[in-house]
Amino acid sequence: MKIVVLDGYTTNPNDLSWSELEGVGECQIFERTAPHEIVSRLEGAEVALTNKTVLNAETLAQLPMLRYIGVLATGYNVVDVEAARSRGIGVANVPAYSTRSVAQMTMALLLELTQNVGHHSQTVREGRWAKSPDFCYWDSMLIELDGLTLGIIGFGEIGQATARLGKAFGMKILASRRPRREPEGLEVEYVDLETLLRQSDVVSLHCPLTPETREIMDAQRLSLMKPSAFLLNTSRGPLINETDLAAALNAGTIAGAGLDVLGVETPHEDNPLFKAKNCLITPHIAWATRAARQRLIQEATQNVQAFLRNERRNRVA
Repeated sequence: MKIVVLDGYTTNPNDLSWSELEGVGECQIFERTAPHEIVSRLEGAEVALTNKTVLNAETLAQLPMLRYIGVLATGYNVVDVEAARSRGIGVANVPAYSTRSVAQMTMALLLELTQNVGHHSQTVREGRWAKSPDFCYWDSMLIELDGLTLGIIGFGEIGQATARLGKAFGMKILASRRPRREPEGLEVEYVDLETLLRQSDVVSLHCPLTPETREIMDAQRLSLMKPSAFLLNTSRGPLINETDLAAALNAGTIAGAGLDVLGVETPHEDNPLFKAKNCLITPHIAWATRAARQRLIQEATQNVQAFLRNERRNRVA
């Protein structure tokens, strides 16, 4: 059986092993695959693994041997699932592998916004502390999280994990929607979205991208937030209208933003957020801790093994 990994580099930039997957069958692993290379690389393959390489209906129609697509991610919008289903191609994703890592990154962005650790460390390296007439200095207001309100939009596994970290810092937790299963040992107040935006000192996005959530944070909703509030997004870039957010930051409508995702990735150089005031942006790395990527490879391999046993594991088609 031929297995092809179309874009393995971001999952494993040579610091992990594909050996378990290679034990399943003949395995070809490409670091990246351009759109015009997809069909030729998947010729004769029964199993394809993809992270961000798009497999649309036109491409799938040219791959009669393909029986299974494994997505090296939780989101599977890179695959035309209906087209795959119509051709009898199974599709599976890897949910929840990065929950703890994404929650950790969310808090890292928040801590940088409230403490400015990177900035102050850089000023010390530049010699400013050594020349200071005082034993300490700071360039921005340092903010204590204890007693502040963390509002979470999207209260699934990652939202709840983020809430637990916020609670550990002494924050009050608001959520915009009650989950199917109430989290144990976590005190949460469920409120409507407008109330959450008005009352929160920090708003963190953890919802999936759907027609209803696309640009859920636009100019109107940003205007509901406190001028002292921060917006965090480690979920999906298109949840935010980026032009509106840049305008809100520059006008002081909100105090700052911490983003690990953007609407277009890789982003255009003229993205308005690149020059917006107090906007931290990291290159979609919340999921990418070594531990999370190790789980991703293990789970993706187990999905393939389950498919070969005719078992439905993490199947979305």
